[in-house]
Amino acid sequence: MASADLSKELECPVCLSSYTDPVNLRCGHNFCRGCIDRVLDTQEESGVYSCPECRDAYKARPALQRNIALRKIAEHFLSTQPEQEETGVCCTYCIHSAVPADMSCLLCDASLCDNHLRVHSKAPEHVLCVPNTPLENRKCSVHKRILEYYCTEDAACICVSCRLDGEHWGHQVEMLDEASEKKKKKLRNDLPKLMAETEEAEKRVQSLEECRRIAKEKANCESERVTALFRHIRRQLDDLEKRVLSDIIRQAEQVSQSYNDIIQQLEIKKEELSRKMHDKKIALWVDKSQNRKETPERFEYSQDKHPST
Repeated sequence: MASADLSKELECPVCLSSYTDPVNLRCGHNFCRGCIDRVLDTQEESGVYSCPECRDAYKARPALQRNIALRKIAEHFLSTQPEQEETGVCCTYCIHSAVPADMSCLLCDASLCDNHLRVHSKAPEHVLCVPNTPLENRKCSVHKRILEYYCTEDAACICVSCRLDGEHWGHQVEMLDEASEKKKKKLRNDLPKLMAETEEAEKRVQSLEECRRIAKEKANCESERVTALFRHIRRQLDDLEKRVLSDIIRQAEQVSQSYNDIIQQLEIKKEELSRKMHDKKIALWVDKSQNRKETPERFEYSQDKHPST
């Protein structure tokens, strides 16, 4: 399990095989030198370079840095793996040891190494093919016969029994190799369109990211402007509050001083009226005394009895 995990980590994201002369970009992702060179050559037509893994964009063709440590790890890992892991198909006749198969015979239903291939029949009915997958995957799961046809109606690979007396009887079928070539041709024709759509999508993403950056910067500037505006308004309100309170206090002091002046004047007038009243009382007493013909002693007695206030 650990070996499988390490093998996955040592795969190039482009070719999905173990690294060959690994190099890395500025973003840190690693690729085979040949793989990333082909990708950059394709991007050179549009003038927009980006990392195939994270889409990190570059204004010019990025420089490639050799990853010597990763190269040594990949070489050491491959040197410790059994040879049959390259294809996963071993020779059928090498029963004492696992020997990688060079070819597979569809008629014999067997895979052969180089030694057994030399003595194998060269007759035309012995169809040989590259052992990319185990022969079990090339057989019909129902009839256990080699898959030779492709049913276009059900989009399935079938054998001759499926075509003649199976569930695909009467369906439109093609030879498997012919259908494979048509599929490959269609994929090759669709590839430029998909690449153009991918580049267009990348340009659209970059444009949207630029719009988002501009909108964010604009929002930040607007926020700073509004914050400064309200700070200025608050400062003006504080100053206005201080001026209004100061005016109120000043006016209150002025009114209070006016009342004090009036009260002081009234107090003076009150004292003057009191003196006048006192003088009037004395004059009345004197007049009464004269009318009664009182003696001076009597007047003095009355004066002592009613002293002035």
